[in-house]
Amino acid sequence: MSIVSDVLRNNHVFAVVGVSQDKEKYSCEVFATLLAKGYQAYAVNPKYDTIDGRPCYPDIEALPEKPEVVVTVVPPAVTEQVVASSGRLGIKTMWMPPGSWSDQVVDQAEAQGIEVIHDICMVSALRSMN
Repeated sequence: MSIVSDVLRNNHVFAVVGVSQDKEKYSCEVFATLLAKGYQAYAVNPKYDTIDGRPCYPDIEALPEKPEVVVTVVPPAVTEQVVASSGRLGIKTMWMPPGSWSDQVVDQAEAQGIEVIHDICMVSALRSMN
């Protein structure tokens, strides 16, 4: 089994960092697809109080439970900050879709023992799951 399908089958609590209220944005598609597939998904963006009627949290440290997977839909510089928070929280897996990662950020996460999936579209991966 690939790392992608393994992560999607064995984890149920996701945080999506960078969710927008603009339904046309990729971040909204990631968030909505996770919810539609039955995952617990938390919206994270300090700009908003709610996304689609669901609470939106300012950062992953404010979430009511520790996510198993943190998905970054933000620029690499912001992903770098999320890596630091993820390391402090002991998060084991991060998913960095295209545009949200750099080699440096991946190296920083892996140096903290975080498993990284990067440059793979989460929406496509979710849609290909049974």
